[in-house]
Amino acid sequence: MASSKLRRSCSFPNLLLSCLNFFLFILSAASLLPTIILKMPPTSLGWALLMVSCISLLSSFVGFFSQLTHLCFITHVSFLLASSIGQLLGILALFTKEKSSLSMLKSPRDPREAKLLVRLECGILMAMFVVQVGVLILTCAVHSCWVREYEGLEAEREATARKRSRRMAKVQEESMENAAKIAEMKAKELDEKMKNKYGQWVKTDFEG
Repeated sequence: MASSKLRRSCSFPNLLLSCLNFFLFILSAASLLPTIILKMPPTSLGWALLMVSCISLLSSFVGFFSQLTHLCFITHVSFLLASSIGQLLGILALFTKEKSSLSMLKSPRDPREAKLLVRLECGILMAMFVVQVGVLILTCAVHSCWVREYEGLEAEREATARKRSRRMAKVQEESMENAAKIAEMKAKELDEKMKNKYGQWVKTDFEG
């Protein structure tokens, strides 16, 4: 009863987490395009942005896998934290130091087009960061729900095992009592037979 309630309480966060992971996957894939369009092969800053996007993609994959297997919680949280830090650093670099970022990216494209791509990348990183934080919070909430559900199931199993052992002990006690009663009844029957038999012999001796 308790486990079914916990499953119902975890169903909506699980569904929401799946949607957020899917949205994060789309954003992570989309964030690769501006960096690739700016310059290929990319500069060191371009490689750093691509690495952040790849870590976000990997965290969304691990998120889907951990939802299916209820495992990899620590790995998933580690990827989420790493990608969140990378996204935050990328936002700070592209938003607060746009000119220096443009010079570090060394894009051969038109300056207006390059600026537009950098701002697009910054906007995608902001959206990814917000979604990533939501995924992190929901992942921790769903994991705690799974832990509570597992503890509830373990408590139910222990209670069932205790009831079963009590029943077994009661059955054994009743069987021992029945065996003792049967032995007592047989002993009484034997005593009565012996009394009747020896009583007849004593009577015949007295009559003789």
